[in-house]
Amino acid sequence: MARNLTTSQTDRQNILNNRYAIEKVRENLELRVSGTEFEGEFVFTKMQVVDLMGIDERTVERYLSSNGEELEKNGYRVLKGKALKNFKLAYGADTDVGTKTSVLGVFSFRALLNIAMLVTESERARAIRSRILDVVIDVMAEKAGGHTRYINQRDKDYLPAAYQEFSYRRAFTDALKNHLHMGNHKYAVYTNKVYQAVFNENAEEYRRILKLVNTENPRDTMYAEVLQAIASFESGIAHELEAQATKLGRKLLPSELDDIIAGAENSPYLRPVLESARVKMASRDLCFRDALHHKLESYVQSVPESDFEKFLGETSKTLEERLSDPETLAVFKRLKDR
Repeated sequence: MARNLTTSQTDRQNILNNRYAIEKVRENLELRVSGTEFEGEFVFTKMQVVDLMGIDERTVERYLSSNGEELEKNGYRVLKGKALKNFKLAYGADTDVGTKTSVLGVFSFRALLNIAMLVTESERARAIRSRILDVVIDVMAEKAGGHTRYINQRDKDYLPAAYQEFSYRRAFTDALKNHLHMGNHKYAVYTNKVYQAVFNENAEEYRRILKLVNTENPRDTMYAEVLQAIASFESGIAHELEAQATKLGRKLLPSELDDIIAGAENSPYLRPVLESARVKMASRDLCFRDALHHKLESYVQSVPESDFEKFLGETSKTLEERLSDPETLAVFKRLKDR
C-alpha cells in the first residue's frame, strides 16, 4: 500500500514511534553531522533545517504554524532562559545564533525527520522521505524474521491468550452443540457472527485482507488482545445460550441466538473491550502488515512506541522460542491447573 507521508499523520507517527527504524535512519542519513549535540541529543536550529532541506525560513515557519503540535510531540522545542544561555555559550558562534536572540527553536532528530516528511517544496525532503520508507521496510523485515504475517506471535502475551481463547472456544462450540437447534453448519455460521460482532468482518474477509491461504487459521494471526475480546464474547454468548435454553426447556432457534449476540455486541460492559480490539487490529495491521481493514478504517490510530517494543524489541520472540521458554511453560501449567 503506497504511503504518502506528506498527507498522513498516522503514517508519519508510525515511523517516528519506531525507534529501531529511527536509529537505522540516523545511521544511513548521517544528518547529525549538521546538527549540534545539546543536553544529550543532536538538535538542529531553524537555519540548519533551512540549509538541509533547501527551503527558506518562511517555509519552516509555515509548517511550524500548521503542524506545531505534531512537531512538538516529536521533539521540537523553544529554548529560552538558562537553556538558551547554555546553548549560546557552547555553540552560538557555530550556529549563527546572535547574542541578542531571546528565544530559539530547535529540532530534535525525530522532529527533523518529521518536518522532512511534511515539506512538499523540497527535493531534498522528498529524497529523505524515500530513504526513510526504504529503511522502515528493511527494519520491519529484519526484526520480524522476513515476514509479518505472524508478527502477533512475537508478543509474550500471545500464547497464554491463545490457550485461554481455545478453552472458551470449546465451551462456545459445546453450547452450540447442546443448545442451538441448527445443523452442523452452525459452527461456521456463528464463528462468522462472532467475528462480525467483534471486528466487523467475517472469516473470508479477514483471510482476504491478510492474504491467508485455506490451510492457515485466522486466529493464529490475531493479536492477544483480539483473542481475549473473542474469548470474552464467546464465553458470554455460551453462558446466555445455555441459560435461555434451560429456562425455556428446549434448544434455541437461530433467530433467538441472533438476538443474544446483538445484545452482547451493544452491551456497555463489552463495548470498551470490543473498541480496544478494533483499534489494535486496525492500527497494528496497517502499520506492521500494510493491511487495511476497510470496515475498521475509522479505528486506525498511530501505533504507540510500546507496541514496537512488544513486537520488534528485546522481549519479542518467535513462537518456537516461546514454546521452549520455561517461563512460558510455567504460565501454561498455571492456566491448565485452574
